[in-house]
Amino acid sequence: MKPAKFLLLGSGGLATSLRAILESACADIRLTQEPLDESEAGFEVQAALTRLKNSETDLCFIILSESSLRQPEPLFQLMREAASVPIIFVVEKSEPELLHRLIEGRQADFIAAPLQTAELLERIWPLIDASTRQAALAQRLKERYGLSRLIGESEKFLAEINSIPRVAKCDASVLISGETGTGKELCARAIHYLSPRTFKPFVPVNCGAVPVELIENELFGHKSGAFTGATTSEHGLIREADGGTLFLDEIDHLPTLAQVKLLRFLQDKEYRPLGSHKTQTADVRVIAATSIDPEEASQRGIIRQDLFYRLNVISLVLPPLRERKEDILLLAHHFLSVYATKFQKSVQGFSAEAKQRLVMYDWPGNVRELEHVVERAVVLTDNELIQGADVIQSRRKAQSPLESFSVAKTRFIAQFERRYIEDLLLAYEGNVTRAAAAARKNRRALWELIRKHRIDMQGIRSLAKNNHA
Repeated sequence: MKPAKFLLLGSGGLATSLRAILESACADIRLTQEPLDESEAGFEVQAALTRLKNSETDLCFIILSESSLRQPEPLFQLMREAASVPIIFVVEKSEPELLHRLIEGRQADFIAAPLQTAELLERIWPLIDASTRQAALAQRLKERYGLSRLIGESEKFLAEINSIPRVAKCDASVLISGETGTGKELCARAIHYLSPRTFKPFVPVNCGAVPVELIENELFGHKSGAFTGATTSEHGLIREADGGTLFLDEIDHLPTLAQVKLLRFLQDKEYRPLGSHKTQTADVRVIAATSIDPEEASQRGIIRQDLFYRLNVISLVLPPLRERKEDILLLAHHFLSVYATKFQKSVQGFSAEAKQRLVMYDWPGNVRELEHVVERAVVLTDNELIQGADVIQSRRKAQSPLESFSVAKTRFIAQFERRYIEDLLLAYEGNVTRAAAAARKNRRALWELIRKHRIDMQGIRSLAKNNHA
């Protein structure tokens, strides 16, 4: 069994006494001690936070000065940002009301001088046991929701995904943009479960799915009597997410008044439930997402500019799958493995034609659509390899969620152009001159459309050859 790693932050008589007790009473530990600068009130708390972020420890002891207890706000910041590390505060003189508020609901405890061995051990081992259980849970959460589910090798994709661990460590608001099905909620969950808020709630809400007249109540809650039928008070999603992360998907659907209230909350961490005159506070990190260009939406007044700037402290832009062609087969094989295991099918892979069909398609529903297509193909096939016909049949059944008229129109025109040109080129075995003549289009114009839609001419010719073989 590995020795437990203890970190002692602080110096002076209290630290010396604590170290002596730990070294005599706890045989199987590895104790590291580092001094803290107490030259400025509360400064040792900031120093402690820096040490904790840069060390791996099972339990941390922090010697607190009287100045830190007089100005406790940095202590609460420490507990928010180092929530995954069990902490025992050691003080000369107990301030029970403050210290109980500080450790409430956290992996933490406190002990006051004079230090007694039995009392100290009573506080240590429950935290160590909890820490071990939490570490195992954290690993399971990271495996389920972490970066391992964000699959891809394309440069555009990795440029965004590789920043997630850094984004997770800070507490700033995040705005994620990308078309429907690109993985915005997966990114939001990864940020949450890689952050110090791991063990607190992750609360997702689709702003577009909640009726306009109910969204304020959904977010901020209400007091009894706030409106007809409100016979009891109810907490909103902000209260539910306290200590954790609130994920606001389709933020562009949020009505103006709710945007104003959200902005106020982001600025002050304060809000008022409907019908209440009393301000409430909540410690919540907000991650928002939209499937449209957020900057353009702010210029057009869909998203208030002040809210856009407040949310857009950190931005992630997820590329559509048609711009990640090299990732399509990687993702397809991943989903095949998942669903072959789930449905106990002996499907081994994709035929050459199926691979070409997958890569040539523009995937308007992005990764979500690809997943649904592969899932359905796995369920329906009786072969060891998924065939091209399986992909086509499954693709027709995979429906993307509805979107705005202008977005849908643009997408369907682009989709029609691509499919028409692909079918045209297949019919003429990749001969652009003959295809252009049949379509009554200029050869140069047809080449421009081929380049615009990034149509794989080598794949077209190979597929046409296979069809005639």
